[in-house]
Amino acid sequence: MNRRQLLIGTAGAGVGVVVRPTDAFAAAGAGPGRQAGEAGALPMPAPSRTLPPAMHVQDPSCTRIERGWVFHEGDVATPAPEGHNATYLSVKAGNALGAAAMTFDDSDWAPVRLPHDWASAQPFERDANISQGYRRRGIGWYRRTLRLEADDRGKTIALRFDGIASNATIWVNGSVVAHNWSAYNSVEIDLTPFARFGDDLNMIVVRVDATAMEGWWYEGAGLYRHVWLIRRAPVAIVTDGVHCDPRRDPAGGWHVPVAVTIGSIGRAAVGVTIETILLDLDGKPVATARAAATVAPLDPVVTTLMMPVTAPRLWSIETPTLYTVLTRVMRDGSVIDERRTRVGFRTIRFDADRGFFLNARPVKLKGVCLHQDHAGVGTAIPDALVRWRLERLKAMGCNAIRCSHNAPAAELLDLCDEMGFVVMDENRQFNPAPDYMAQLEWMVRRDRNHPSVILWSVFNEEPMQGTEAGVEMLRRMVHATHALDDSRPVTAAMNGAFFDPVNVSSEIDVTGFNYYQGDYDRFHQLNPTKPITSSEDTSAYETRGAFASDPARHVQSSYDVEAASWGDTHRGTWKKIAERPFVAGGFVWTGFDYHGEPTPHEWPTISSFFGILDLCGFPKTAFDIHRAHWVDAAPVVSITPHWTWPGREGQPVTLLVMSNAERVEVRLNGRVVGEAVVDRIMGNEFVVPYAPGRIEVIARRGGSPVVRAAHETAGPPVALRLTPARTVMAGDGEDAQPVTIDAVDAAGRHVPTANLPTRFAVEGAAIIGIGNGDPNSHESEKGNARSLFNGLAQVIVQAGEGRGRIVMTATAPGLKPARLTIDRAGLAPPAQVTVTPATMAIREWRRSPAMATRPDPALAPVDGDNNSWAFVRSGTAVDSDRAGRWRIYRTTVTPWRRVAQEGGVIRFAAIAGRAELWVDGTRVAVKDAASVGPFEAAVPPGGGVRTIAVLVEAAPGVASGLVGGVTLEPRAR
Repeated sequence: MNRRQLLIGTAGAGVGVVVRPTDAFAAAGAGPGRQAGEAGALPMPAPSRTLPPAMHVQDPSCTRIERGWVFHEGDVATPAPEGHNATYLSVKAGNALGAAAMTFDDSDWAPVRLPHDWASAQPFERDANISQGYRRRGIGWYRRTLRLEADDRGKTIALRFDGIASNATIWVNGSVVAHNWSAYNSVEIDLTPFARFGDDLNMIVVRVDATAMEGWWYEGAGLYRHVWLIRRAPVAIVTDGVHCDPRRDPAGGWHVPVAVTIGSIGRAAVGVTIETILLDLDGKPVATARAAATVAPLDPVVTTLMMPVTAPRLWSIETPTLYTVLTRVMRDGSVIDERRTRVGFRTIRFDADRGFFLNARPVKLKGVCLHQDHAGVGTAIPDALVRWRLERLKAMGCNAIRCSHNAPAAELLDLCDEMGFVVMDENRQFNPAPDYMAQLEWMVRRDRNHPSVILWSVFNEEPMQGTEAGVEMLRRMVHATHALDDSRPVTAAMNGAFFDPVNVSSEIDVTGFNYYQGDYDRFHQLNPTKPITSSEDTSAYETRGAFASDPARHVQSSYDVEAASWGDTHRGTWKKIAERPFVAGGFVWTGFDYHGEPTPHEWPTISSFFGILDLCGFPKTAFDIHRAHWVDAAPVVSITPHWTWPGREGQPVTLLVMSNAERVEVRLNGRVVGEAVVDRIMGNEFVVPYAPGRIEVIARRGGSPVVRAAHETAGPPVALRLTPARTVMAGDGEDAQPVTIDAVDAAGRHVPTANLPTRFAVEGAAIIGIGNGDPNSHESEKGNARSLFNGLAQVIVQAGEGRGRIVMTATAPGLKPARLTIDRAGLAPPAQVTVTPATMAIREWRRSPAMATRPDPALAPVDGDNNSWAFVRSGTAVDSDRAGRWRIYRTTVTPWRRVAQEGGVIRFAAIAGRAELWVDGTRVAVKDAASVGPFEAAVPPGGGVRTIAVLVEAAPGVASGLVGGVTLEPRAR
């Protein structure tokens, strides 16, 4: 089913409440005249009735491996080997000790679903690191059992972690296979030489050290991005092995150069054919190319092809048209591997006098800086929530994203390609040493096909930016970047040293200004051929829904009057950028509030005040300010603040009106109380004595009304209301969305001053996070309770699997509850690697001689007798013996902790013959059939060493025994 076309009925209304979905974000898509602040409106968009399209996957050989993991918070001590022989073995391949060992008991570890950020569930503690948001991170371990089928043998097998916060050591089958030193780059491991197949299972272990910090903001902890198992043909395209960024010829024509890197795990050189096909929006071929290559064993080869293209449709911010490059590798006429890479035809240019040009048209960068966390979920943000956040920014008129200060998740760039954002893609570590240069080169290789990416940023605010060493460091990083991608300029986010005799601006293509707006003109005069952009600006403070600063309570006014000493207000900042055509644009610090780096207040403040939107994505006044600045296609007007001020009757209230129209007129209860010519950048202020009722602003062009906004005075809250972002979700176990909780009065009006506790429950979905946007709140971001903050709270739900309904309820003391129904569409979940339950293999047995009569189950060889009973491994049959049909198989085992505490199940893959199972001298099960077949039985709880005996009676002349594997595993929960 096409998610773009699916439409399903609306959500159910709150009990006793009229649900009025209103678009308080933007006029775009909301119907004529509907604006932020409309009476009774929520500061959120109207619910959508469509599902978001499925995320783009370019590599069909990749399958998510995000179920079946277990997690232990805290370090696990590794025992020191005892004696020479143990020490000798401990440093051999496959013999890791402690929690990295194949046989380690993880039965009582917690099952987790990836992506996973364990720090998001931590409490706020005053003595924890301030920059990380007063949350402890620490060390954690992950383990997963993996079964590779026999038909996987001979393939290229790999494992890719898209992001691990922060440092990681990874083992596979007891061997260290990778170390990683950054939270922001992918880690890919070639499993091929380590892989085991069939019943010989694989064990993946990851130790994550999140005490390591790369940033001065909340970074999360754990396997917080997607994880993939890769199974490819022996000869195949390597990861990020297709470079196909379209180029425009000097004469105006277009072509797509395609460089394909192919690797081989084979033992002989192989001849292949590479075919590339350019597909248009409808999947029709537009251009093709073919080339032959010979691939040597374990030695990648690069083949280059060229596809001329006539008059392609261009990718732009307004019309982000995407084509697909289908790359195939063929051997003996059959396709053995392929990739689908989306590309866009567009030109970019930074001009020293006129700023940024997209497709030869000047475009002002109306950008925001983004960190990658959200209320409730931390850095483990579901893909659908990433899309929702970008939709909020698009509604504001934002057209540019700066990834601060690290490479983003690949899914964010896919969405920017689709939705029409341009991106400054940023490297984390300023360091040309091999480990860190590899991180920069990985980012460029992964992201260089994205039409959204227009700038590579190699650092942010480095103290060495004005030194000779800094210049030399940066020179090498710029060179490495251009060697991999010669189509985009390189910048660096500088915060000073612009006029030092030696500084890094001499080596970059575009100079990035972090603040220092007073130096734009001087730098431009001294460097008239150097393009510049604001790479970071503003740093203004706002508390959503607060309209007077209260430093003692760590509250900042939302009138856009508070800013950091190094920054400026939203209006003052944009004025300096808008008035200078030679400044390409700006990136506001920040689009959303983020955990950590609490500024200007510290404890108990746990997040920033910088965001245009708060931690939940609820808009502040800054949102309406930037709509007026940045939206050109539709009329915009807003009025701040709300109009519910009991006890302030007759007292003056300052109104801030923002608009992109020509004139605005303010009315109170139908009476004109002010009008003015619009100041689009600084807005218009009016002082109006407060009187309950309706405050309204009407924006006019050519004398005619084009848009209006209004607030009405709300009464006391009487009921709760639940408003989803969408009224339908995919029943794929992955789709997630935010649901807004607010309180309404008897007339159904939103109560912006409500600060009251709420509780909620959901069926058909899981609650994965909660929040309310309060930077000073220490309430848990997990669970089922959250207070409204200045009228709002948020619950993030993740749908279950299958077609059905999601039912959510919310309650608060003294208020009517709300009930919401969301349809769950029966869409197939993304493919996942099958979960293999962790089992304790019982391989080593002692087997008695054949006996003519049934032996006593207690019979056993005496200590030290290594001769009369055979040493055997399960899986081996024994021929019938004339001496007798009976044999005993005996072993001892120390069960895993969960089995010892709760009991378990012993499973025999196959027993030939009749059998009795005895555990600690008690018969627990009987196999009556003599034919070969599986057998299993419950094992009662019990700790310490357990004795297992199996009496096997063979049919006459037939082989018997434990002819399959034997496992002991915990009972299913």
